[in-house]
Amino acid sequence: MRDELKHIIESLLFVSEEPLFVDRIRHVLDLKDTGPIAEALDQLAAEYESRKGGFFLREVAGGFQIRTRPEYKDYIKRLLQSSPTRLSKAALETLAIIAYKQPVLRSDIEYIRGVDSGGVLRMLLERKIIKVLGRKDIPGRPMIYGTTKQFLAMFDLKDLKDLPTPKEIESFGESGGEEETFPMAESSHHLPVPAEAGIEASSDSGKESDNEKSKAPTDETFPAESESSGSQETEQPQSDSHPEANTNEKKT
Repeated sequence: MRDELKHIIESLLFVSEEPLFVDRIRHVLDLKDTGPIAEALDQLAAEYESRKGGFFLREVAGGFQIRTRPEYKDYIKRLLQSSPTRLSKAALETLAIIAYKQPVLRSDIEYIRGVDSGGVLRMLLERKIIKVLGRKDIPGRPMIYGTTKQFLAMFDLKDLKDLPTPKEIESFGESGGEEETFPMAESSHHLPVPAEAGIEASSDSGKESDNEKSKAPTDETFPAESESSGSQETEQPQSDSHPEANTNEKKT
Protein backbone atom coordinates (compact mmCIF):
# COMPACT_ATOMS: atom_id res chain seq x y z
CA MET A 1 0.00 0.00 0.00
CA ARG A 2 2.86 2.36 0.78
CA ASP A 3 4.44 1.83 -2.65
CA GLU A 4 1.06 2.28 -4.31
CA LEU A 5 0.55 5.58 -2.51
CA LYS A 6 3.98 6.74 -3.66
CA HIS A 7 3.19 5.80 -7.26
CA ILE A 8 -0.16 7.60 -7.13
CA ILE A 9 1.48 10.75 -5.80
CA GLU A 10 4.16 10.49 -8.48
CA SER A 11 1.50 10.34 -11.19
CA LEU A 12 -0.24 13.41 -9.73
CA LEU A 13 3.04 15.31 -9.70
CA PHE A 14 3.72 14.31 -13.28
CA VAL A 15 0.45 15.63 -14.69
CA SER A 16 0.24 18.79 -12.56
CA GLU A 17 1.19 21.96 -14.42
CA GLU A 18 1.70 23.86 -11.16
CA PRO A 19 3.43 23.06 -7.86
CA LEU A 20 1.23 20.57 -6.01
CA PHE A 21 0.43 21.32 -2.38
CA VAL A 22 0.35 18.58 0.24
CA ASP A 23 -3.18 19.55 1.27
CA ARG A 24 -4.30 19.28 -2.34
CA ILE A 25 -2.82 15.77 -2.57
CA ARG A 26 -4.53 14.83 0.71
CA HIS A 27 -7.86 16.07 -0.64
CA VAL A 28 -7.48 14.14 -3.91
CA LEU A 29 -6.53 10.93 -2.07
CA ASP A 30 -9.20 11.49 0.59
CA LEU A 31 -6.73 11.04 3.45
CA LYS A 32 -7.04 12.47 6.94
CA ASP A 33 -3.31 12.63 7.67
CA THR A 34 -0.55 14.24 5.61
CA GLY A 35 2.17 12.11 7.22
CA PRO A 36 2.14 9.32 4.61
CA ILE A 37 2.15 11.93 1.85
CA ALA A 38 5.23 13.67 3.26
CA GLU A 39 6.95 10.31 3.61
CA ALA A 40 6.16 9.39 0.01
CA LEU A 41 7.45 12.74 -1.23
CA ASP A 42 10.70 12.26 0.68
CA GLN A 43 11.10 8.80 -0.84
CA LEU A 44 10.48 10.09 -4.36
CA ALA A 45 12.98 12.91 -3.90
CA ALA A 46 15.60 10.46 -2.62
CA GLU A 47 14.98 8.05 -5.51
CA TYR A 48 15.28 10.79 -8.13
CA GLU A 49 18.44 12.09 -6.53
CA SER A 50 20.09 8.69 -6.29
CA ARG A 51 19.20 7.85 -9.88
CA LYS A 52 20.66 11.13 -11.18
CA GLY A 53 18.27 11.04 -14.11
CA GLY A 54 16.89 13.85 -16.20
CA PHE A 55 14.54 15.24 -13.55
CA PHE A 56 14.17 15.75 -9.80
CA LEU A 57 11.54 16.69 -7.23
CA ARG A 58 11.64 20.32 -6.18
CA GLU A 59 9.79 22.12 -3.38
CA VAL A 60 8.80 25.47 -4.84
CA ALA A 61 6.17 28.13 -4.10
CA GLY A 62 4.91 26.11 -1.14
CA GLY A 63 4.28 22.98 -3.20
CA PHE A 64 6.13 20.18 -4.98
CA GLN A 65 6.95 19.88 -8.67
CA ILE A 66 8.89 17.53 -10.93
CA ARG A 67 11.50 19.55 -12.81
CA THR A 68 14.16 18.80 -15.38
CA ARG A 69 17.79 19.17 -14.36
CA PRO A 70 19.39 22.53 -15.22
CA GLU A 71 22.33 20.93 -17.03
CA TYR A 72 19.98 19.71 -19.78
CA LYS A 73 18.24 23.02 -20.42
CA ASP A 74 19.99 23.66 -23.75
CA TYR A 75 18.68 20.40 -25.22
CA ILE A 76 15.17 21.14 -23.95
CA LYS A 77 15.26 24.58 -25.54
CA ARG A 78 16.23 23.03 -28.87
CA LEU A 79 13.29 20.65 -28.67
CA LEU A 80 10.75 23.26 -27.63
CA GLN A 81 12.25 26.10 -29.66
CA SER A 82 11.03 28.48 -26.99
CA SER A 83 12.46 31.89 -26.20
CA PRO A 84 13.05 33.18 -22.67
CA THR A 85 10.40 35.28 -21.00
CA ARG A 86 11.74 38.80 -21.21
CA LEU A 87 11.18 41.49 -18.62
CA SER A 88 12.48 44.99 -19.12
CA LYS A 89 14.92 46.45 -16.63
CA ALA A 90 12.11 48.71 -15.46
CA ALA A 91 9.91 45.67 -14.82
CA LEU A 92 12.66 43.82 -12.95
CA GLU A 93 13.39 46.93 -10.90
CA THR A 94 9.71 47.34 -9.99
CA LEU A 95 9.35 43.65 -9.22
CA ALA A 96 12.37 43.72 -6.90
CA ILE A 97 10.89 46.65 -4.97
CA ILE A 98 7.57 44.84 -4.56
CA ALA A 99 9.28 41.59 -3.55
CA TYR A 100 11.28 43.20 -0.76
CA LYS A 101 8.89 45.97 0.34
CA GLN A 102 5.52 44.18 0.15
CA PRO A 103 2.87 45.05 1.06
CA VAL A 104 3.67 48.21 -0.88
CA LEU A 105 1.80 51.12 -2.50
CA ARG A 106 2.30 52.42 -6.00
CA SER A 107 3.43 55.74 -4.55
CA ASP A 108 6.17 53.94 -2.58
CA ILE A 109 7.38 52.23 -5.75
CA GLU A 110 7.40 55.44 -7.74
CA TYR A 111 9.18 57.32 -4.95
CA ILE A 112 11.99 54.74 -4.94
CA ARG A 113 12.23 54.56 -8.74
CA GLY A 114 11.67 58.24 -9.40
CA VAL A 115 9.36 57.62 -12.38
CA ASP A 116 5.74 56.73 -13.08
CA SER A 117 5.30 52.95 -12.84
CA GLY A 118 1.68 52.49 -13.89
CA GLY A 119 2.46 50.72 -17.17
CA VAL A 120 4.93 48.34 -15.55
CA LEU A 121 2.49 47.47 -12.77
CA ARG A 122 -0.22 46.75 -15.34
CA MET A 123 2.08 44.39 -17.22
CA LEU A 124 3.16 42.54 -14.07
CA LEU A 125 -0.48 42.16 -13.03
CA GLU A 126 -1.47 40.81 -16.45
CA ARG A 127 1.32 38.23 -16.23
CA LYS A 128 0.14 37.32 -12.72
CA ILE A 129 3.59 37.93 -11.25
CA ILE A 130 2.14 40.41 -8.76
CA LYS A 131 -1.34 40.83 -7.29
CA VAL A 132 -3.46 43.36 -5.44
CA LEU A 133 -3.61 42.49 -1.75
CA GLY A 134 -6.28 45.07 -0.96
CA ARG A 135 -6.71 48.82 -0.61
CA LYS A 136 -5.15 51.06 2.01
CA ASP A 137 -7.64 52.83 4.25
CA ILE A 138 -6.49 56.36 3.44
CA PRO A 139 -7.94 59.02 1.10
CA GLY A 140 -8.06 57.66 -2.42
CA ARG A 141 -7.88 54.06 -1.15
CA PRO A 142 -4.74 53.19 -3.18
CA MET A 143 -4.05 49.57 -4.02
CA ILE A 144 -1.55 47.50 -2.08
CA TYR A 145 0.71 45.20 -4.10
CA GLY A 146 2.48 41.94 -3.36
CA THR A 147 3.97 39.00 -5.26
CA THR A 148 2.16 35.80 -6.25
CA LYS A 149 2.85 32.07 -6.19
CA GLN A 150 3.70 32.48 -9.88
CA PHE A 151 6.54 34.80 -8.84
CA LEU A 152 7.96 32.15 -6.51
CA ALA A 153 7.71 29.43 -9.16
CA MET A 154 9.21 31.70 -11.82
CA PHE A 155 12.29 32.40 -9.73
CA ASP A 156 12.51 28.89 -8.26
CA LEU A 157 11.86 30.03 -4.69
CA LYS A 158 10.32 27.91 -1.93
CA ASP A 159 9.01 31.05 -0.23
CA LEU A 160 9.94 34.71 0.23
CA LYS A 161 12.50 33.77 2.87
CA ASP A 162 14.63 32.37 0.03
CA LEU A 163 15.12 35.85 -1.44
CA PRO A 164 18.76 36.98 -1.27
CA THR A 165 19.52 39.14 1.75
CA PRO A 166 20.92 42.66 1.29
CA LYS A 167 24.33 41.37 2.40
CA GLU A 168 24.23 38.61 -0.22
CA ILE A 169 23.26 41.09 -2.92
CA GLU A 170 26.10 43.38 -1.83
CA SER A 171 28.53 40.48 -2.05
CA PHE A 172 27.38 39.82 -5.63
CA GLY A 173 28.38 43.36 -6.54
CA GLU A 174 31.73 43.13 -4.78
CA SER A 175 32.61 39.91 -6.59
CA GLY A 176 32.32 41.71 -9.92
CA GLY A 177 30.77 38.63 -11.52
CA GLU A 178 27.65 38.15 -13.54
CA GLU A 179 25.65 36.35 -10.85
CA GLU A 180 21.92 36.93 -10.81
CA THR A 181 20.31 38.05 -7.59
CA PHE A 182 17.52 35.53 -8.17
CA PRO A 183 17.76 31.88 -9.22
CA MET A 184 16.38 32.05 -12.73
CA ALA A 185 13.51 29.88 -13.91
CA GLU A 186 15.45 28.82 -17.02
CA SER A 187 17.47 26.44 -14.84
CA SER A 188 14.76 23.82 -15.07
CA HIS A 189 11.41 22.96 -16.59
CA HIS A 190 8.55 21.25 -14.87
CA LEU A 191 6.82 18.21 -16.32
CA PRO A 192 4.88 17.36 -18.38
CA VAL A 193 4.21 20.86 -19.69
CA PRO A 194 7.50 22.79 -19.63
CA ALA A 195 7.71 26.02 -17.69
CA GLU A 196 8.69 29.23 -19.39
CA ALA A 197 12.24 28.89 -20.57
CA GLY A 198 13.47 31.66 -18.34
CA ILE A 199 13.57 35.36 -17.68
CA GLU A 200 15.96 37.78 -19.26
CA ALA A 201 16.35 41.49 -18.81
CA SER A 202 15.93 43.25 -22.13
CA SER A 203 18.55 45.79 -23.06
CA ASP A 204 16.42 48.89 -22.60
CA SER A 205 17.07 51.61 -20.08
CA GLY A 206 15.98 51.44 -16.46
CA LYS A 207 12.97 53.63 -17.28
CA GLU A 208 9.72 52.55 -18.91
CA SER A 209 9.58 52.42 -22.66
CA ASP A 210 7.32 54.82 -24.55
CA ASN A 211 4.93 51.93 -25.13
CA GLU A 212 4.76 51.18 -21.41
CA LYS A 213 4.19 54.85 -20.60
CA SER A 214 1.38 55.05 -23.11
CA LYS A 215 -0.37 52.23 -21.27
CA ALA A 216 0.07 53.80 -17.84
CA PRO A 217 -3.35 54.30 -16.23
CA THR A 218 -4.37 57.62 -14.75
CA ASP A 219 -5.69 55.84 -11.68
CA GLU A 220 -5.15 52.42 -10.16
CA THR A 221 -8.02 50.56 -11.84
CA PHE A 222 -6.36 47.73 -13.76
CA PRO A 223 -8.05 45.09 -15.91
CA ALA A 224 -6.69 42.37 -13.64
CA GLU A 225 -8.66 43.54 -10.63
CA SER A 226 -12.30 43.16 -9.78
CA GLU A 227 -12.31 46.41 -7.80
CA SER A 228 -15.03 48.78 -8.94
CA SER A 229 -14.23 51.76 -6.77
CA GLY A 230 -12.81 53.80 -9.65
CA SER A 231 -11.48 56.43 -7.28
CA GLN A 232 -8.27 58.00 -8.40
CA GLU A 233 -5.06 57.57 -6.48
CA THR A 234 -4.44 60.73 -4.51
CA GLU A 235 -1.45 59.91 -2.38
CA GLN A 236 1.81 61.67 -3.14
CA PRO A 237 5.25 60.06 -2.85
CA GLN A 238 6.73 60.87 0.51
CA SER A 239 10.15 60.38 1.97
CA ASP A 240 8.63 59.01 5.16
CA SER A 241 7.53 55.42 5.19
CA HIS A 242 3.81 54.78 4.90
CA PRO A 243 1.85 53.31 7.77
CA GLU A 244 1.41 49.57 7.64
CA ALA A 245 -1.50 48.27 5.62
CA ASN A 246 -4.86 48.17 7.39
CA THR A 247 -5.51 44.64 8.56
CA ASN A 248 -9.17 45.01 7.64
CA GLU A 249 -8.49 45.62 3.94
CA LYS A 250 -10.32 43.45 1.47
CA LYS A 251 -8.21 40.56 0.15
CA THR A 252 -8.35 39.34 -3.38
